[in-house]
Amino acid sequence: MSFDVESFRSHFPALESGVAFFDAPGGTQTPRVVGEAIASTLTGPLSNRGVQSISERNAEGAVADFRSAYADLLGADPRGVVYGRSATQLAYDFSRHLVKNWGPEDEVVVTRLDHDSNVRPWVQAAEHSGATLKWIDLDPNTGELETSALDDLITERTRLLAVTAASNLIGTMPDIPSLAAAAHQHGALVYVDGVHYTAHHLVDMAELGADFYVCSPYKFLGPHCAVLAAAPELLGSIQPDKLVPSTNDVPERFEFGTLPYEIMAGATAAVDFIADAAGAQGSRRERLMASHAAIAEHERALAERIESTLRRDFGDRVVIHSRAARRTPTLLLTFPGRSSAEVSRALYEKGVHVPAGSFYAYESFQRLNVEDEGGLRIGVAPYTNDEDVDRLLSALSEALA
Repeated sequence: MSFDVESFRSHFPALESGVAFFDAPGGTQTPRVVGEAIASTLTGPLSNRGVQSISERNAEGAVADFRSAYADLLGADPRGVVYGRSATQLAYDFSRHLVKNWGPEDEVVVTRLDHDSNVRPWVQAAEHSGATLKWIDLDPNTGELETSALDDLITERTRLLAVTAASNLIGTMPDIPSLAAAAHQHGALVYVDGVHYTAHHLVDMAELGADFYVCSPYKFLGPHCAVLAAAPELLGSIQPDKLVPSTNDVPERFEFGTLPYEIMAGATAAVDFIADAAGAQGSRRERLMASHAAIAEHERALAERIESTLRRDFGDRVVIHSRAARRTPTLLLTFPGRSSAEVSRALYEKGVHVPAGSFYAYESFQRLNVEDEGGLRIGVAPYTNDEDVDRLLSALSEALA
């Protein structure tokens, strides 16, 4: 399937600003249809109380459509799709749910590749329960997780492995199926942060081996919210603290208070928009497969062009910290003798948005031993085109002259 980037771009009002956006890892621009879905749901008949009124049916329909869309996107069961405000909130919620059954005899494994939202909740849960915390280290020279000592890190005492499917800082994509298999061999659960990964690859939870999988629609054209998917049976085995009158049904018992139906409608619209991006036919899952394949090829070509030009033409003016064999189209750069924040500001003045920082990847940034307070993170999105790349490379050359 082909991908018409110019047709795709026409759906994004923000692109009419003339800005070249390379800040997608922090959140993408939003197509018009997503905003329209939010507005029409919010302003239409809507209620979470009533006797099968049209407003109540609209609310229930928004929830059902949301669960169905994200089941298709993630290869999950709609009965196991949980709405959340953010990936951080979901990790804290589920760490508190799961920690009830942990004690000093247990172990929890985290990695130094992850965003802190998939580190600190588990670190703190281990502290509260007395469980032993173990780390899978990051090799700063390769950008890869150091898994050679995995047999010592994951044992019969391991209760949970928390790991990212893709680093939001340097793009590294670990071998999740192998890590999950090692954890499952010892009966441990696997909590996968797919926030960055889902923006670039179609997810198959069974193939990955994820027991819990989390993503954030605003990273792939949707509104600000998050999604957790798990088997309904697994969710049924977990008892959250909740209000007495609130339902005990799965997945509703993990969603506290009234749901934001309009945000759920917008998140559903984002999935449908992606499904239609390549003009494929078939079920939504089949259309998503075609769209992701076409978009991935488009993003890969742009990212390779950026990286090859940096290596060929920029010499020692740029240090590229994204070095793993398997990566998303995301590059972290630093500049010897130059502040990344200074370079970011220079690009901004040219209408090229590329942010600088450590982007909450606290452990990763520490392991990279970067002297600067942050790095410049270049992220390619589906709406990025060759003209954007031209402007990026030209502005970067001027900034480093």
